Amino acid sequence: MTQTDAPALPALRAEDFDFALPEALIAQEPARPRDSARLLVVGAEGTRDLGVADLPSLLAPGDLMVVNDTRVIPARLHARRGEARVEIMLNRAEAGGTWHALVRGAKKLRPGDVLAIEGAPELAPRVVERQDGGAVLLDFGPDQALLAAALEKAGEVPLPPYIARPDGPRPEDRDDYTHLFARQPGAVAAPTASLHFTPALMEALAARGVGQVEVTLHVGAGTFLPIRTEDPRAHKLHSEWGEVTEEAAAAINATRARGGRIVAIGTTALRLLESAVDEKGVVHPFRGLTDIFLLPGHRFHSADVLLTNFHLPKSSLFMLVSAFSGTARMRDAYAHAIAAGYRFYSYGDASLLFREDSAQ
Repeated sequence: MTQTDAPALPALRAEDFDFALPEALIAQEPARPRDSARLLVVGAEGTRDLGVADLPSLLAPGDLMVVNDTRVIPARLHARRGEARVEIMLNRAEAGGTWHALVRGAKKLRPGDVLAIEGAPELAPRVVERQDGGAVLLDFGPDQALLAAALEKAGEVPLPPYIARPDGPRPEDRDDYTHLFARQPGAVAAPTASLHFTPALMEALAARGVGQVEVTLHVGAGTFLPIRTEDPRAHKLHSEWGEVTEEAAAAINATRARGGRIVAIGTTALRLLESAVDEKGVVHPFRGLTDIFLLPGHRFHSADVLLTNFHLPKSSLFMLVSAFSGTARMRDAYAHAIAAGYRFYSYGDASLLFREDSAQ
């Protein structure tokens, strides 16, 4: 197909993804137990109000769940340069002990500055470079074990900005913000769809004949950044490191070949799968950075079903689910969810979405 033959992408405006969300619907703590959260099923036939515990009955024997096994690190640090205070949010590990970070107060910093970390004097990161948007490259040195131990001691769980903790993180937040599949440390935000899973739910899914495979996408702080451009395509996502192993790719492709469905658990798993899949629907091993931005007009090749939480207005994630299930369908579904009092975002309820061009 030539460039002139290619179908035109739809016109996009950020305001088309706006909606009125009552602040009271942004969840401040998770459902207890986790699988007691509500579940809105969204498909071609409309919406159904169920619960996360109903998930096994909604999937079929031979379906395969793809979960993100990243683990959130205590990535928020408070530091000083002389008398000036700055707040550091580690975002992505680079080579040789260097980290890409988002820094509140970055304008106070200059290359060569050495920072004092509150609560961890053994750390003395050096400013390597200031970048646009409050980003800074920090060199913590090659001893990753020292950094990991210092983070556990002095770092804070980087809860999203819409979860209010005026007195600081609560002791239970670290466990609440850790999901059942967390294995690989490196994320600064949780793949929140996974927060709904419990051992009992996993046993029920296994009894149903639903499989599971792990991939890794270390979610960065950029997931919280609002879209400030009128045209969403002008918005740039921060790169995130991900991996789809040969074994995971083989399991996904074998499931598809047998006629099973691929169920992405969370938008992070879906973004990584779409980074690794070709136009024929074959998922390849992948290891590296991705900044894929999934907008309406994108053709999905990797997953048939998506389990995800409810996202904020004008966010890249609401645009992603609109691309997956259809903009009109998602606007109707979110209007229903708001009217029915569903809880939104990281600690909120869930939705089970079927791809716009697939059967439910």
